[in-house]
Amino acid sequence: MRFRVLGEIEAYVDGRPVDLGHLRQRSVLAALLVDANRSVSVDQLADRVWGHRPPQRWRPTLYSYLSRLRHTVEPAANGAVGISRGPGGYRLMVDASAVDLHRFRDLVTRARGSEQDDQAAALFEQAMDLWHGPGFGTLDTPWFSAQREALAHERFTMRLDRNDVALRRGRHGDVLADLTAQAAAHSVDERLAGQLMLALHRCGRSAEALAHFDRTRRTLSEELGIDPGPQLRRLHRRILAADASLIVQAPAPAPAATSLPVPCQMPTPPALFAGREDELEQLTKAFWDTPEGTVAIPVICGPGGVGKSWLASQWVSQNTQRFPDGQLYVDLHGFDPRTPPLPARAALSGFLDALGITRDRIPADIDAQSALYRSLLADRRMLIVLDDARDADQIRPLLPGGPSCAALITSRNRLTPLTATHGASLLPLDVLRPNEARALLERRLGADRTSTEPEALAALAEHCAGLPLALAIVAARAAMHPDFQLAVLAEELGRTTDRLTALDLGDLTVSMRAVFASSCAALTPAAARLFAFLGLVRSADITATATASLAGLAPTEARVLLAELESAHLVRQHRPGRYRMHDLVRLYAVELAAVLPDQETVHGQNRLLDHYLHTAFASNRLLDGPYTPFRPQPEPAVPGSNPISPDDTAAALQWFDEEHECLLNAQAQAAILGRHRFVGQLAWTLISYQLSRHRLEEYVSVWQTALTAAEHDDNPAARILAHWRLGFASSRVGDHAQALDHLHHALDLAERSNDLAGQAHIYRTLARAWEEQGDNTRALDHAEHALRLYQEVNHPLWEANQLNAVGWMHARLGMYARARARCEQALALFRAQSLPEHGASTLDSLGYIAHHTGRYGDALEHYEQALALFREVGDLANEADTLANAGETHLALHQYQETRRVWERAIELYRTQNRTAEADGVCDRLASLETL
Repeated sequence: MRFRVLGEIEAYVDGRPVDLGHLRQRSVLAALLVDANRSVSVDQLADRVWGHRPPQRWRPTLYSYLSRLRHTVEPAANGAVGISRGPGGYRLMVDASAVDLHRFRDLVTRARGSEQDDQAAALFEQAMDLWHGPGFGTLDTPWFSAQREALAHERFTMRLDRNDVALRRGRHGDVLADLTAQAAAHSVDERLAGQLMLALHRCGRSAEALAHFDRTRRTLSEELGIDPGPQLRRLHRRILAADASLIVQAPAPAPAATSLPVPCQMPTPPALFAGREDELEQLTKAFWDTPEGTVAIPVICGPGGVGKSWLASQWVSQNTQRFPDGQLYVDLHGFDPRTPPLPARAALSGFLDALGITRDRIPADIDAQSALYRSLLADRRMLIVLDDARDADQIRPLLPGGPSCAALITSRNRLTPLTATHGASLLPLDVLRPNEARALLERRLGADRTSTEPEALAALAEHCAGLPLALAIVAARAAMHPDFQLAVLAEELGRTTDRLTALDLGDLTVSMRAVFASSCAALTPAAARLFAFLGLVRSADITATATASLAGLAPTEARVLLAELESAHLVRQHRPGRYRMHDLVRLYAVELAAVLPDQETVHGQNRLLDHYLHTAFASNRLLDGPYTPFRPQPEPAVPGSNPISPDDTAAALQWFDEEHECLLNAQAQAAILGRHRFVGQLAWTLISYQLSRHRLEEYVSVWQTALTAAEHDDNPAARILAHWRLGFASSRVGDHAQALDHLHHALDLAERSNDLAGQAHIYRTLARAWEEQGDNTRALDHAEHALRLYQEVNHPLWEANQLNAVGWMHARLGMYARARARCEQALALFRAQSLPEHGASTLDSLGYIAHHTGRYGDALEHYEQALALFREVGDLANEADTLANAGETHLALHQYQETRRVWERAIELYRTQNRTAEADGVCDRLASLETL
């Protein structure tokens, strides 16, 4: 297993990436990797990961990260790597050669100590190859920033040493470009300036060497107020004097390794290419930042027309010298509506032919063809460009086998299987930025024409939305009529209904509408109708069942019609049962949807919205209890809508996982259509799901939308609910001031509406907000106020729950007598309402109180009663918590065997619920038994 910190934090096993989790979790691993095989205390880890202001409850969070890393890294490394805890803290046990940072330092030390320049150069190159970006990637804490700066200095110093070796070996031509770039970034480094001057002089560019000395002298004077040092001045004099001893003969080039043909199959690069500087740089980085011994496989992915092939062609035209044995190219027609995808066998046959293999020598079996192909490439430095790939299966037989070659792929698919199996790196390509789009039009139309109509030029770029193919078509149309004003074309393109007309040159290859229209003409009338309805969808994809509701069809009929659209390349089933359209196809579908009868449009939109709302309600009922406050009641679904009802909680959670983005889009569309109550009702259905998945940003967003909609509703309860939930959401994301603002606003509305239940719920939330801030006194005050209100509204279950909450706050403040009284009241009320199972949490509270007042026997009795009730209703989460508490009581009674038993069961339950922080906490407590 190998670890990377010289770049983004990553790990690889046999060249395959290991999922290390989110950024903060990877930062914990990085903090341990820096001091591999040495202990790092918990406080040191916290300082490295969060800086001087770690979050509340950072210890459980840190333990959770460490536990997850253990479960990820140790199995993947087959025991070769381990994270252990000892008296000094946590230690990552790993072979130092498996960590690129330590391997880098070892290689540099060996290179500097080598007496042979050839060996030193090879070691320096190996060290350089380990860098994949700035140290520790995007991690941003004071400690990591300091480490990153120190590492950057180490790397720079090593590069200076490497330059000296290269110059001694006569490799001045090889390092000249790199020296120029380094000198531009470090203009006051005299050693680097001398290296560049020497390389320029040896390349016959002595005048440029002397000019660089003058620039360096001026820079030193202006920025530092000093003159060049004696060594740089001496070199300057020797160059002026044409000192022959400065010249070192460059080594003769190595003889050609093969007599095979040198194919150069790349199409002509775009004549007027604009922008994409960042993407070209990322592509270069992707080629050279490949793990040692693996094939570089960058994948340019993105929607059709975004310029994937143009970018690939431009990069190859700028980097042909990197592949002296040539380039192979094939258009795989993966998403060409005119031509089916090219089989890998046909592509292989073409490659073998280009490599000099006659038809009679090509094996019949594709595996044998692929083996012959890889053998021919084994000792060559070639680039294989696979354009418009359909999927990974089409690609795999065409990939080279050795690291001397590389493959560049373009596809509308992300081709993630290649990332897992071959270490492919993804370069998602977005539209051009506005300035790049304008630059492309300016280059194609000429500055004389565009400078006179800057507003029209900006409008053209804006209406093309940065899509290179659209910009190329617009430029071609404008070039066909050089006397026409650009404003005329901009006005035409600005009309949504005419946009595809403006992007039409009357040829299938450059006419969006012609391609889509010819595909639709072959559809059955029912499939054509469904395609038009899909133009009403705002989301990136849609399920077959949701499509059925949209069009008012039976689900089975919808699947048949979707299969027809898929075969016509108008939709793509990117996952089983989920369909999406290419962006330009969607534009054509939107055009067709715009001419649907108004009644059909309204009915289709309402059927789809009701499908999402009622399925969300059915799923939410499986996640929430029966006494959830403010539960809204939606109107029945309109005829033709086909909402579904998940079978169980797991199915409900899966549905929310898959449809979450669609639900957010449905809420936005309902807001546009003025279905204000729908907006708030849908937000309500997402509460439990978004909290359980920690999707707190979306939680805040949907309630902000709901609050806006509630302002249009004459029902004050909707505004109370929206402010209340937005206050709760703000508290969860740590915005305490915003939370209090919304909660107090909700409270004011509830008081003016004389809504006692709403006031009670809001005070309960205020109590939790203050508890999260560590102000238990204020939290208790709000909790008691909520209790008084619950008693007034006469809702025994809510009152009992709040009695327990008040008791718990008393216990947190050490007021155990009052805490016990309140919890006993709650327990009595639960039993009086014949809801004893709801008293389980109260029994746990009573156990906690008894434990902290030294009544250990009573504590165990309460815990046992609570456990029986939790087990009766299958409440594993609270069962685990109570077991953890009970273990502390057994420990206080020196009942070590019982302590171990209940804690082991608690750990087991925590892990089944993926509650790693709690599991690790109990594990640490369990480990402490070893010392007793």
